[in-house]
Amino acid sequence: MATSQDEMTLTFRRFKDGDNKWPSMHDKIFIADHSHKCPVYVQRTPPCQGSCPSGEDIRGWLQIVRGIEKPPKDVEWQEYAFRRSTTANPFPAMMGRVCPAPCEDGCNRNELEDFVGINSVEQFIGDVAYEKNYKFDAPALVTDKRVAIIGGGPAGLSAAYHLRKRGIGSTVFDDHEELGGMMSYGIPGYRIPRERLAHEVNRIIEMGDIEVRTGVWVGRDVKVEDLEKEFDAILWAIGCKTGRKLPVPGADAPNCVTGVEFLEAFNKGLLTFVAEKVVCVGGGDTSIDVVSVARRLGKITTPKAKDRPEDVIRGGYTAQDAASAAARQGAEVTLTSLFEREKMTAAEEEVEDALKEGVTILDGVMPLEVIIGDDGRAKGLKMAKCKMDGMRPIPIEGTEFELEADLIVSAIGQSGNLEGLEDFDNGRGLIDADQFYQVPNKPGHFVAGDIVRPHLLTTAIGQGSIVAETIEHFLKHEQQVRRPKVDKHHFNLLAKMREAGLAPEEFKVEERGDLRGTSSGNWAIHNFEDRSTQEIIPASKLFLGHFSYTPRHKRKTIVPSADEVLGHFSERVIGLTEEEAKDEADRCMSCGLCFECDNCVIYCPQDAVYRVKPNERTTGRYVATDYTRCVGCHICSDVCPTGYIDMAMGE
Repeated sequence: MATSQDEMTLTFRRFKDGDNKWPSMHDKIFIADHSHKCPVYVQRTPPCQGSCPSGEDIRGWLQIVRGIEKPPKDVEWQEYAFRRSTTANPFPAMMGRVCPAPCEDGCNRNELEDFVGINSVEQFIGDVAYEKNYKFDAPALVTDKRVAIIGGGPAGLSAAYHLRKRGIGSTVFDDHEELGGMMSYGIPGYRIPRERLAHEVNRIIEMGDIEVRTGVWVGRDVKVEDLEKEFDAILWAIGCKTGRKLPVPGADAPNCVTGVEFLEAFNKGLLTFVAEKVVCVGGGDTSIDVVSVARRLGKITTPKAKDRPEDVIRGGYTAQDAASAAARQGAEVTLTSLFEREKMTAAEEEVEDALKEGVTILDGVMPLEVIIGDDGRAKGLKMAKCKMDGMRPIPIEGTEFELEADLIVSAIGQSGNLEGLEDFDNGRGLIDADQFYQVPNKPGHFVAGDIVRPHLLTTAIGQGSIVAETIEHFLKHEQQVRRPKVDKHHFNLLAKMREAGLAPEEFKVEERGDLRGTSSGNWAIHNFEDRSTQEIIPASKLFLGHFSYTPRHKRKTIVPSADEVLGHFSERVIGLTEEEAKDEADRCMSCGLCFECDNCVIYCPQDAVYRVKPNERTTGRYVATDYTRCVGCHICSDVCPTGYIDMAMGE
């Protein structure tokens, strides 16, 4: 057992009573320059991956981009990186652009200088896959049973993709005309290029045996009972398409809309200009999108009654007059937030961009009342400064003021629209799920994505992967498998060795006898332990002194000024070049897995650690130890930058 006694207490093979207790080894361990313990190679999960809700093997595809992990023969490294990335997430070009990157917050390089630009390298992988038109492999179907997936957003499409990889076909239902969910209807095109989104969606559908039925509202156009008869399992991935109204008097005024409604009308091409004065209440990413879109659209001075923004948003059928839109001018746009600016949930970079684009931000304030004019429409918001009691705002007496507004947008949260699906409503506009994403007390029904709990796109994608495995067990009448502590898509050394033609031989007891402990045998991966499903490696286990200061390659962004923003719908983020992507990937510290630095070979005073022969070498099997020479001095472990070496052999 490789894991050291300090990290795990186990009862080993028991030869007689009392032998399962650890004796004191102090005298044996601390004798001058040697000990009884020798190195073992232990794989652990890096914190970037541990922080990724999609569970991507981030370290893995960074290793491929930087050239350390080699692809199989006749496979380009770019395609190999794409395939490793999409083991978990089929949308690398999209997530590389819009994911808020919790992986970068978790990156151990933050302890040294600055995180690795994981998002920027992922965007590079996704864009190369788009340009080279890489396709997904589609294995043969293993069953004629089919799954109904209700919702063609990130969770539903992820589930369809992962089910298809498992040989299971599905039918995707969506009430919109196009798939993509919030990626299509909730995020502006200058953040998610529509041609690349369509490509990544179509790449999933092109795997085959994934039927699409759009323009269908399940629960209204199709009954749940009919689906239960037609399909063997049903996955609810309907997202949260209903925005929350402001919880203040007057919020029912006709020109008070939600951020979800506003962005959907814009993304459908219906909303082409806004009102003269727009106020958005929020502070999160959705509110930033609302105010940035409003600044780009601008106003017209004398809109026709039918072209009022709220009527277009609420009606949702007729676009505003094109001739009127041509005469747009800049609108006055204000964003208000309960929290002080540094505590707003929107990404700091997005807030900075909004300010540059001419948005006014009022932080630490709360709405008290919508002020209604003589025509019954909102003409402003009564506000006050506030202090927070946890998540509850408390107005500060004597600080009240009024904001003029012709359009008020509420971006303070959202819930599901469960019309026709009332039996699934948990009372909060959401659907309950157990740990396997099964709907409690409804056999054959599963759920994933925002309708479980509104969160990130990458969270929905990760849940789609997990629920696909759950559905597979259900269709096979298998018991659900307990999820691992670190529930991610991990690097598999045995699979890598098979790919490289280095797989261990089959162990045949009748030929060899019980010789499993023989270190010279080639029927096992010796002196290696995979702890990746149990442990995330902290920076304290790394030898940080190995790494020199290397500045991050930051993507270039095109952010228009307040004078340039009107009509500016060009993509904002410019991706890295191939050279920049390689350099950025090279900043990865490969936490928890060897990256072939040679420190252990160079510093071993006994020449006990050696490089594996080139024809026997692959990722994770670059070095080995001659235990007849090892004296247990610990130096290899001390100088290992990645924390891959444990002094555990001998315990």
